[in-house]
Amino acid sequence: QVQLVESGGGLVQPGGSLRLSCAAFGNIFSINAMAWYRQAPGKQRELVADITSGGTTTYADSVKGRFTISRDNAKNTVSLEMNSLKPEDTAVYYCNADQTVYVDEMGARGYEYDSWGQGTQVTVSS
Repeated sequence: QVQLVESGGGLVQPGGSLRLSCAAFGNIFSINAMAWYRQAPGKQRELVADITSGGTTTYADSVKGRFTISRDNAKNTVSLEMNSLKPEDTAVYYCNADQTVYVDEMGARGYEYDSWGQGTQVTVSS
C-alpha cells in the first residue's frame, strides 16, 4: 500500500556533498517517524538519522554536524543533506517509515509498519 523511493546517491570525493531524497507513494494519510539507515559491505544496517512528524531529529554520533535530515509532511518526503563526506560514509542508504496511515480502496484506514525503500548507493572515494 505504501512505496518508498529513494534518489540522489552517487560517487563523490571526500569532503564533498550529496543530497538524498525519499518520496512515499500511496494514498497516504500520515507518516509517523521517517529515517535514513545505511549498510556498508560486511556490516549491519545502522540508523543514520530520524525525524518525527513534528520535526524532532536524532543523529548517529558519526554524522552529527555533517548530515541534516528534513521532511515535508505535505509531500510525504524526507531528505538527507550530507556534507563533509568521508570514505567511511560509503554504504547503501535506505529510507524508512515506521508507521504509515493510508486509505485503502474501500475508503478504510489502514496501517503499514516499518516500510523500506530499495536503497541508493553512496560511494565516497577519490
